[in-house]
Amino acid sequence: MPRTKEQGKARQVMILITLMLSWEVGSASIQYAMLEETERGTFVANLTKDLGLRVGELAARGARVVCKGNRQYLQLDPQTQDLVLNEKLDREELCSSTEPCMLSFQVLLKNPLQFYQAALRVIDINDHAPEFPAREVLLKISEITAPGKIFPLKMAQDLDTGSHSIQSYTVSDNHHFHVLTRNRSDGKKFPELVLDKALDREEQAQLRLTLTAVDGGSPPRSGTATIHILVMDINDNAPQFSQELYQTQAPENSPVGLPVVTVSAEDVDSGVNAEVTYSFFDASEDIRATFQINPFSGVIVLKALLDYELVKSYKLNIQAVDGGGLSARCMVILHVLDINDNPPELIISSLVNEVVENSPETVLAVFRINDRDSGENGKTVCYIQENLPFLLRPSVDSFYILMTEGALDRESRAEYNITITVTDMGTPRLTTQHTITVQVSDVNDNAPTFTQTSYTLFVQENNSPALHIGTISATDSDSGSNAHITYSLLHTQDPQLALHSLISINADNGQLFALRALDYEALQTFEFHVGATDQGSPALSSQALVRVLVMDANDNDPFVLYPLQNASAPCTELLPRAAEPGYLVTKVVAVDRDSGQNAWLSFQLLKATEPGLFSVWAHNGEVRTSRMLSERDAPKHRLLLLVKDNGDPPRSASVTLHVLLVDGFSQPYLPLPEVAREPAHDENALTLYLVIALASVSSIFLLSVLLFVGVRLCRRARAASLGGCSVPEGHFPGHLVDVSGMGTLSQSYQYEVCLMGGSSDTSDFKFLKPVYPDVHAHSFQSNGDEKPTF
Repeated sequence: MPRTKEQGKARQVMILITLMLSWEVGSASIQYAMLEETERGTFVANLTKDLGLRVGELAARGARVVCKGNRQYLQLDPQTQDLVLNEKLDREELCSSTEPCMLSFQVLLKNPLQFYQAALRVIDINDHAPEFPAREVLLKISEITAPGKIFPLKMAQDLDTGSHSIQSYTVSDNHHFHVLTRNRSDGKKFPELVLDKALDREEQAQLRLTLTAVDGGSPPRSGTATIHILVMDINDNAPQFSQELYQTQAPENSPVGLPVVTVSAEDVDSGVNAEVTYSFFDASEDIRATFQINPFSGVIVLKALLDYELVKSYKLNIQAVDGGGLSARCMVILHVLDINDNPPELIISSLVNEVVENSPETVLAVFRINDRDSGENGKTVCYIQENLPFLLRPSVDSFYILMTEGALDRESRAEYNITITVTDMGTPRLTTQHTITVQVSDVNDNAPTFTQTSYTLFVQENNSPALHIGTISATDSDSGSNAHITYSLLHTQDPQLALHSLISINADNGQLFALRALDYEALQTFEFHVGATDQGSPALSSQALVRVLVMDANDNDPFVLYPLQNASAPCTELLPRAAEPGYLVTKVVAVDRDSGQNAWLSFQLLKATEPGLFSVWAHNGEVRTSRMLSERDAPKHRLLLLVKDNGDPPRSASVTLHVLLVDGFSQPYLPLPEVAREPAHDENALTLYLVIALASVSSIFLLSVLLFVGVRLCRRARAASLGGCSVPEGHFPGHLVDVSGMGTLSQSYQYEVCLMGGSSDTSDFKFLKPVYPDVHAHSFQSNGDEKPTF
């Protein structure tokens, strides 16, 4: 019975199903081999020959290559019909650690329909170096540990397989340890550190060894880690886990932070040696990125989301270490329950939360981005906020490096919060964010700065000791000890200025104090430098100029230079009865050691024998007659004058003047009594100059007066009976008195007295000879604020 078209189609469908089933269950009939990382377009095989076909039959039958999965790794050359690579192969991406790595594919022929099962073995090359999970391993070993003791170490990870995987471990030369390379049940090699020589903590408390893992490639690749060994005191009991094996399960959508299991170990020791801490032992990067163990409670929590499609179960080696360095291990097996949940993952490998300012480009964090999805859903974009002085640079194998653009300035900003955002390209898009807080630590890069470049302080003289006269202040934009400022007095270049006996400074707050009373008459101004130094290392400092001005106080009485008040014989001024009003009798000369208005002197007539006869000019001390003299006026007069300064309160001194009225200057000169001389003392230069000046002024003054009187007497009608009085020529005789202008005296006056020979008052008058005080006997006694005396 002829077959219908429907029966023919059904038969073809059955044949196709049978071939597809044989594809799934059959073993590869043809196998090829190819090194990984081979370039695209590389020749793989001549399928025409290998399949026993005729030349051109592949093209004629519409042959095509079908690879398992979504990616087309192989294809037929359209010209030669040879099997070639369509894209570069990565064995680690295709098969991870599975060996051998087989890429199954099928050759499909049409007309008639026919399948050929084939496989391409991807051969590993040595393109990965061993890498330890941690750059530094800390071991605490008791000093009583016997030689031969074995310390298992965490093995390095090598993505290559076979002979290209890790073959051996070595340790740097030392006198105490060597390393053994052991094989695990799965064929991987791990290191064990063996103690050769007993440790002595008192001799060497710690050691640093370099552990090297070498693979079998040609040339071989290697990776290193540092073994930091702390030699501990005696601890003879290791911790003991309550179970050697813990088994648990968790769904893959379990939230981060979910406790999955708690391990527990006890140590029968006491004190520090019984304090047990937990940590992962020989954990891969994946385990460390997924789990976190509380070092004190032993609670293992999820650090990242689980993915059933990637890992179906985890084996966690947990180590319990007591305070003495002894340890025990157990295993935790976590079975992941399948849930469809795959957001992007950000795994921190290295993190620096503090960076020193002024440092060059610094790596802050190294992290890896992983999305367990595939295709567009597995593609990710990673970025940080803009306008931050940080760079996010992609590295190999989905790693990123977060680093500074350059030197940071803590004084501008001391803390940065960097948010790392990872977004996949799926629909809807899933996002993961991680914030890193970076503290900018201070370096001593700013010297203290004074609020002023120079300071001017005013101090009233005669101040009390320890008087606060002012405060200097400096600021430092650094922080901590780098901003703690101490103040000090700097050595002055003036050898005459005993600065440390005058001024002290409070090192903490910059307050300046006068150590003793200052005297304006001795020291009117002085200056010095102060320094401000921070506590940084190295310390930075700056300095400022301080100028101290001593302000005058009215602490000195006026001192009378003329007439002398301490002579043994009083000074007597002669006044002719014929003197007209305004006649200059004498001039009081006084000085004041103070300055400014405290030295402005004024003169005042306090008391006189004949009120109204004499007056004193207030500003220059000139004593003049106020009216014409009469016969009724007494021949002798005593005047009491007050010399007062302009201070607040004012200070004063009194002057006593003796005035003798004479009818004329032609009487015999009456010598004044000799002044007793006292033993000489040391001279004061100022006193000597003042006395010489006073004598000169008095001589000139008396000479002028005598010339004037002599000329007038010679013209009188009684010149014959009186015998005349001529004006001496040449040098004046010694009986003349000269008063030169000095101090407030503006002119010079000279007198010559000629008295009538027949006067009945001869015995009552004595001619005023110049009286020169013994300068050696009456020198200035000036010391501090004492008044000079004659």
